[in-house]
Amino acid sequence: MENEPTLENLILEMRRGVIVLAVLSQCGEEQYGYSLMKILSKKGLEIDQGTLYPLLRRLETQGMLSSNWRLEDARPRRYYVISQEGLKMLPKLVEEWESMVRMMNRMLDNNKENRNGNVN
Repeated sequence: MENEPTLENLILEMRRGVIVLAVLSQCGEEQYGYSLMKILSKKGLEIDQGTLYPLLRRLETQGMLSSNWRLEDARPRRYYVISQEGLKMLPKLVEEWESMVRMMNRMLDNNKENRNGNVN
């Protein structure tokens, strides 16, 4: 069972690559951190606060998101929404993501054929 931590690390590494795209895609309407975590979780992407909040701040610093503070239920919440720059970048990121998925499907299909003894 010594490979389990390695597998877990590899899976976390793969997930890191999709989190930015997932977050940007869900910020078309204003979201605060917890609401965004719930939306992502409901759609199958579990993300913890220690990953999400620094990412939101980084995306805002990079100009992909904008935010504002609001007082709701007597507590301040920071709401994030995709910025104009983020709206310009999102279709390009989606296009790149779709291209990578197609490429990986070709590689994995080829790998499956090789494992089954059907070398092309």
